[in-house]
Amino acid sequence: MNRLIIIILTLSLFGMNCVGQKVASPKMDHIFLDQSDSTKNCYTIIYPPIQPWQGYLFLVPGFGETAENVLLQTELPKKLAQHGILTIIPTFQDGTFSFGVDSLSQQSLINMIKDVNAKHKLKDLKLYVGGFSIGGSCVIKFAEHSTIQPTAVFAIDPPLDFERFYHSATRNIRLSKSTEVNQEDVYMIGRLEKETGGSPTTNLSAYYKLSPYSFSDTTQTAIKKIIHIPLRIYTEPDIQWWMKERGTDFTKINATECSAMINELNRLGNQKAALITTQNKGFRKPRNNRHPHSWSIVNNDELIAWLLKQK
Repeated sequence: MNRLIIIILTLSLFGMNCVGQKVASPKMDHIFLDQSDSTKNCYTIIYPPIQPWQGYLFLVPGFGETAENVLLQTELPKKLAQHGILTIIPTFQDGTFSFGVDSLSQQSLINMIKDVNAKHKLKDLKLYVGGFSIGGSCVIKFAEHSTIQPTAVFAIDPPLDFERFYHSATRNIRLSKSTEVNQEDVYMIGRLEKETGGSPTTNLSAYYKLSPYSFSDTTQTAIKKIIHIPLRIYTEPDIQWWMKERGTDFTKINATECSAMINELNRLGNQKAALITTQNKGFRKPRNNRHPHSWSIVNNDELIAWLLKQK
């Protein structure tokens, strides 16, 4: 087994993501856990300007996102630094197209948390985890299964029930004309079948195991593990936009299962679990295109205030 080699690049004005692109940022380091591959198994770390630090936060990107993409779409890492929170944006061992909830991604996250802890002596600081889209799914899954317990968790419009996701993707393909089939749906069906060894019809238990939450899992196995953890899920359920711009409906968007998960956690006794819904907040940079599935639906200052209140 190759020995882990750490390459630390300290930059004062500009940073580079894992593929070497420039990104305006506060002081940051870029840590590569394997010098033979600078495209994955690495993380970007953004430092608060003053000490003592108030905690550290792993901020997991959405599917296909680099650290540069995250820093373009949201001011959250910079604002976290201003409030004394060390922020780490990981690229997992299988790269930017990590599935987040699979065992390889989860182990990669754990390895990076341990690596950051070892380098910066953080064991006495609060650990927060958050993420966008599949990155949000990743951190909820982590909170449910890891022996490293976070102080608080937040997720921005995450897909949670992959049985639902599979069926909604197949329905969307069925309703589409052959020339209009969404290739993301095609890819995700194939990826889910690869991760689970089949479809929900042939291997439902594997979908329960993969999903951070499942409508049809009456045992509530996954979410019972986080009934004491503060959790926020953000979503902007602009169904009119989805119907007009994407030709889809509530069966295809994440808001339904986000609300269902929080509702079930509340009914199980977790009053620190909250659903935050927004209106007309979702826009994507650099052109500020309207899209409700976006980093921008979060009020960063209010989120940071909530994180700092958690014990």
